[in-house]
Amino acid sequence: MTSFSFDLLAREGRARAGLLHTPHGDVPTPMFMPVGTQATVKTLSPDELHQLDAHIVLGNTYHLYLRPGADLVAELGGLHGFMRWERPILTDSGGFQVFSLADNRSIAEEGVTFRSHIDGSSHLFTPESVVAVEEQLGADIIMPLDECTPYPCPRDYAEEAMERTHRWAGRARAAQHRTDQALFGIVQGSFYPDLRRRSAETLAGMDFPGYAIGGLSVGEPKDLMHEMLEHSIAPLPEERPRHLLGVGSPEDLLEGIERGVDMFDCVMPTRMARNGTLLVRSGRVNIRNAQYERDAGPVQEDCECYACRNFSRAYLRHLFRSREILGLRLATIHNLHFLLDLMGQARQHILAGSFARFKEQFLAGYHTVPEKVRLAEAAQRRQARQSAQSNP
Repeated sequence: MTSFSFDLLAREGRARAGLLHTPHGDVPTPMFMPVGTQATVKTLSPDELHQLDAHIVLGNTYHLYLRPGADLVAELGGLHGFMRWERPILTDSGGFQVFSLADNRSIAEEGVTFRSHIDGSSHLFTPESVVAVEEQLGADIIMPLDECTPYPCPRDYAEEAMERTHRWAGRARAAQHRTDQALFGIVQGSFYPDLRRRSAETLAGMDFPGYAIGGLSVGEPKDLMHEMLEHSIAPLPEERPRHLLGVGSPEDLLEGIERGVDMFDCVMPTRMARNGTLLVRSGRVNIRNAQYERDAGPVQEDCECYACRNFSRAYLRHLFRSREILGLRLATIHNLHFLLDLMGQARQHILAGSFARFKEQFLAGYHTVPEKVRLAEAAQRRQARQSAQSNP
């Protein structure tokens, strides 16, 4: 018998509030999970994540497989023991990282052959081998190997990749031995509504304990992402949790919740923090800007995070200009607190039946990044990732 379940507690329209039950504790939804790619959320300790009230974190199978290796992690107590985090963990399949390797990987029905970005060594990921690695890592929720397509993507390739993802999902399900891990199916289909619906229907028929939506937030316009999200969710069973992979901006979280998403993850808040960009209710603040040189106020008035309760914008600016590590840590604490608090507020408003008004009021005061700038930033991130992985 599996030790994973999901209780749906309230609805407002398609927005949902629920409770995930896992072997390592309960997780209230909707929720955002900080990304701990290499068994650590960059710059923060587990104690600091506890103080932020993070209920679950994400680890990356690709990176942990390459270093330090699943055998070593298993020997030292699995991810929970290795990183000293007793709350729930989700591991993704590493598929997105593998498919980002571009010229350094090849796809076949068996799986994906790729070269390590660390030392150039050759490796093969199959649906079976990925599940085996994730069983060694020991996360509460695991993802199967899937084929993530780029944007834009020709229809014939999108359909081929989607069908292969479905076959791989079946093989992953058959290869699973542990009953204390929940294996989610991953909806694909690129940006074709009928493929999205077909993918969701196919995976729903396979009766996974939860479902992830992949292949979005890869450089497409926001309105297209929202449309594909709706097509991806509509056929999924109401009683199972839905996880939108790789999405983390405040406006996208609220838009996703409104459309029925329960779970989110993204490197965005921690990566932005390390670059000196902080999330506030009016949008983004670049703490390096000269206007904050003598600013004695906190990053965000009324924010209860450790950084805002104790330090000024002027001090954070000084830390970043001086390249002090404390600046990265304080900015990360603030950004994660901002998103985790936003999720908590969204949950309370769903329970109270006032989420629609809450979303409207928040977005009315939140200035989003212009679409042209956002797409340019996404393209730059893709190029930087591919360059880093091709030239270790």
